[in-house]
Amino acid sequence: MPEHDVLIVGGGIAGMRSAMEAHRQGLNTALLSKTHPLRSHSCTAQAGINAALKPDDSADSFAADTVKAGDYLNEQPAVEILCREASEAVLEMDAMGAPFSRQADGRFDVRKLPGASHARAVFAGDITGQTILHTLYEQLLMAGIVTYDEAVIQALAITDGTCHGVIAYDLREGRFFNIGARAVVLATGGLGRVYRRTTASLSCTGDGISLAYQAGAQLMDMEMVQFHPTVLPGKGVLVTEAVLAEGAVLRSADGTAFMARYAPAAAEMSPRDVTARAIELEIGARNGDGSVLLDATGIDPARASKGLKHTRELLLALQGLDLLKEPVPVRPAMHRQMGGIRTDLEGSTTLPGLYAAGECACAGVHGANRLGGNTLTEALVFGRRAGSAAARYAATAPAKPVPEALAADAQKLATESFDRTVGEDSPSAIRSDLQETMERHVGVHRDAAGLQNAQENIQSLNERLSRVGVPNTGAVFNTSLLGYYEAGHLLRCAEAVVLSARERTESRGAHARTDRPDRDDKRWLKHTLVSLDGERPRADTADVTITKWAPEPRVY
Repeated sequence: MPEHDVLIVGGGIAGMRSAMEAHRQGLNTALLSKTHPLRSHSCTAQAGINAALKPDDSADSFAADTVKAGDYLNEQPAVEILCREASEAVLEMDAMGAPFSRQADGRFDVRKLPGASHARAVFAGDITGQTILHTLYEQLLMAGIVTYDEAVIQALAITDGTCHGVIAYDLREGRFFNIGARAVVLATGGLGRVYRRTTASLSCTGDGISLAYQAGAQLMDMEMVQFHPTVLPGKGVLVTEAVLAEGAVLRSADGTAFMARYAPAAAEMSPRDVTARAIELEIGARNGDGSVLLDATGIDPARASKGLKHTRELLLALQGLDLLKEPVPVRPAMHRQMGGIRTDLEGSTTLPGLYAAGECACAGVHGANRLGGNTLTEALVFGRRAGSAAARYAATAPAKPVPEALAADAQKLATESFDRTVGEDSPSAIRSDLQETMERHVGVHRDAAGLQNAQENIQSLNERLSRVGVPNTGAVFNTSLLGYYEAGHLLRCAEAVVLSARERTESRGAHARTDRPDRDDKRWLKHTLVSLDGERPRADTADVTITKWAPEPRVY
C-alpha cells in the first residue's frame, strides 16, 4: 500500500496548487486524478482571473463587488483573503511562465467582466484556465510529485473520526487499492452533471462532495447553483462572458435589446444570476425550448482576434456561425455551484485530517452568486492555503495504516453490482431521469411544489439504483462500473441541493423561488448546512460573518 504525508485528490488547478504548496513545505506529496490532469475541468474557465492590480483599483473594491454579487451571503473574511491574496497568485503564475495577454507596453491586458466595477480580469486570450492548468502541470512535473492518473476515489479512510487515506479504483488496471496519508485534500471539482444542460465536463459528478458527505463532513449552501447565461442550446457549450465584456448585446427573437429593462444601470454587464433570470423570462417558458440572441457583431475585430479567437473558431465549427457577423442563439445552463464541502479559511473540513479546495469546497467566498473571473482566483488562493494547512497538520499527525480490508470491501461491493440481474433499468437511465428532474424543478426558477416533487423523485431514483446491475464485468476501463458509482454520487449531491433549496424560503442570488420572490435578511442571512444523521440527511443553519459590507438592496 502506498503511503504519503499529503494526498491531493483532484488534478485541476486547485488540486495542483495544493500539491505544489505541500511539496514546497518538504512533505511527501502525491496527487490522485480521475482523468489526466491536463483534461481536468479547470481548462474550461475562459474569461480571466480577477486581481486588483491596477493603480485605480483596490482589494476593498474587489471585495465589495464580490459581496454584492454574492447577495451578501458571502463569508466576508474569506472574501477579504481572496481579494487580498489574488494579486500575489496572479504574479506567481506569471513568474512561472503563464503567457497572459499583454498591452503594447508589456503590462497585463485586463478586461472588465460583468458585475465588476473595474477592469481587473487578467486573461490569456479566451483560454485562461487552460493556460494556468498547463503552467501548473509543468511545475508538478518539475517537482517530481507522484501522480496516480485515471484513478477514482471510492471512499475515505476514517478511523475515530479522523481521515487518514483513501480507497481508490485504478481504471487502467481494474483494481482497488488503498493509499495512506496523514492528510487528504479533496479538490475533485463540481457536480454539474446533476443537470442535463450544463457546461461541466463529463467527469464533474460530485464525487468528492458525495464521499465527504457520506464520511460525516458538513455541506454548505448547496442550493446555490449558478446558471451561466450564454450557453449554446442543446449542446452545453459555453460562450464565454468575455463576449459580453467586449461589448456584445443580448437580443430577443425579434432583435430587440432587452437587458436594460431588467438591469437599467448595468444591462449586459450584470452578474450571472441577474442575466440568467432575465433571459429565462425573455424566453417566456420556464422549462421550454427557446433561446435569445447574443449579438457580437459590433465588437472590434482586432480586439476579438486577440481575446475571442478560440470562441470564434468554436462557434464556426459547432454552429457554422461567425460570431462577428451574425447573432448566436444562447440560453442559460448549469455552470458551477457556489456550495460544497464546508471548510474554514484554511481548507479544513469538519473532519480532522480532511481538507477541501476549489469547486468542491465552500468557505463562503462566493455567497449566493459567483462573479466571473473569481473561479480561477479561488482555485489558486484557497488551493495554496489548503495545501499549506494540510502540510502543517501532516507534519505532526501520526501515521495510521489504511486497513487492507477496505479495498476488499470495495471489491465486494463492485462484485455485488455485477451479480445483480441486468434488466431494462440502468445507471445511465437513472442518471438521465435525475437530470430531467433537476432541469424541471431545480433550475433558474424554483418553487415549493417543484422542490417537493424533486425530493420524491430522487428518493425513488435511489431505490432504483439499489436494484440495478452493471452489465460489464471486465476489469480494464470498466466505464459501466464507473457510471454506477457516479450515479450514486449525483443522487447524493442532488439530495443535498434540493433539501437546502426547500429550507431556504426566500430568493437570494442564484436561488430564485417564484413563491418566495423577496430576499429575507431577517430570517435568511444564514448559510444552509446539510449532514447525515445515520442514513438520513439533516438540515441546519449557520450565521453569515459580516465584517465591512452590511447588506443593501442589490441593484444593477
